[in-house]
Amino acid sequence: MLLQNKKIAIVGGGPGGLTLAKLLQLKGVDVKVYERDVNKNARVQGSPLDLHDESGLAALRKAGLLHDFKNNFMVGADRCTITNHKAEIFFSDHEQKQEENFGDEHFRPEIDRGVLRKLLLESLDSETIVWYSHFLSMTQQDEGWLLHFKNKESVYADIVIGSDGANSKIRPYLTDIKPFYSGITMLEGTIYEAEKRVPNISEILHGGKIMAFGNEQNILMGQKANGEIGFYASFKTDENWAVASGLDFSDQSEILKWFQKEYPDWSSVWYKLFENTSTPFIPRPIYCMPLDQVWKTVKNLTIIGDAAHLMPPFAGEGVNMAMLDALELSEVLTSSHFNTIESAISEYETNMFKRASKIAQESLENGERMHSKNALATMLDFFNSHKDN
Repeated sequence: MLLQNKKIAIVGGGPGGLTLAKLLQLKGVDVKVYERDVNKNARVQGSPLDLHDESGLAALRKAGLLHDFKNNFMVGADRCTITNHKAEIFFSDHEQKQEENFGDEHFRPEIDRGVLRKLLLESLDSETIVWYSHFLSMTQQDEGWLLHFKNKESVYADIVIGSDGANSKIRPYLTDIKPFYSGITMLEGTIYEAEKRVPNISEILHGGKIMAFGNEQNILMGQKANGEIGFYASFKTDENWAVASGLDFSDQSEILKWFQKEYPDWSSVWYKLFENTSTPFIPRPIYCMPLDQVWKTVKNLTIIGDAAHLMPPFAGEGVNMAMLDALELSEVLTSSHFNTIESAISEYETNMFKRASKIAQESLENGERMHSKNALATMLDFFNSHKDN
């Protein structure tokens, strides 16, 4: 086997990196995950994730974790309500019979990000994660790499795999290609005890998702675990909006005034979101890697997930692509069809470039549709066409 007696270092302990570690361990590979968090409880995880049969769920199936996923996913959280800016409902699939159609390409069950991470962490050998490992740099040594950390001794690895997200520190060792701004920024908020704090919105949400469209602007939200709601005000603006606006994102009243000014025709129903958000709000300019990106394969280094192909969230594919990267990379690295590790990595990267480019294009196009003048009608057509599938 190509990886026999090789030490594998995965930098970054998100869903992609953890999935890769699990799949490699199942093949008997010596793998460590270096994660900068102090421990598994160091920070609150983000929004829920919808996993797709051909990617995220396929990786879990291969990892032997589908049963655990079925015991932990959020039933009904994939249901969607579409409204206009006045909070008038135009579409809902909550009335449809609830079915768990695992294996159906249209069934996209949701799981809380923190729950998925816990599920993956608990599946790994006990010493796999090296917590509090803040990666700084690495240097070539022998046939591999010497990884240097802010708060740990340097370690050697024969192969390094970057799974360290949008601001990857591993990526520059492969390419100097940088992401471009998509033209869209999202302002994120989280509401705890949502049923008590925002009962009217919680009733519309009904444990699922809301997509509200109006005047080339959106409000997008979803049910999270523990009775929380995560939401985004999404709009077209300049890349440096967060700084140029001068807003204090820790001030609820100031952000509400901004919303009332910039979303002038939107119903006061939405004001409750801003009045009850646990501050600070988080501005998120949305970036995407160039669709035609390529780099020369390095024999002992590659990247997966957002580090490899950051894309907008408007196709719900980010985590699915990361987990599919993990699946495909693990399979080529443990395959008997390749004579060298470099040729195996090259096969993975060639396929990844094509696949990610296609999905990133779809994500960009969806972003344009969702922020167009005809967004409501366009999205209603899309959802109604899929309602009976």
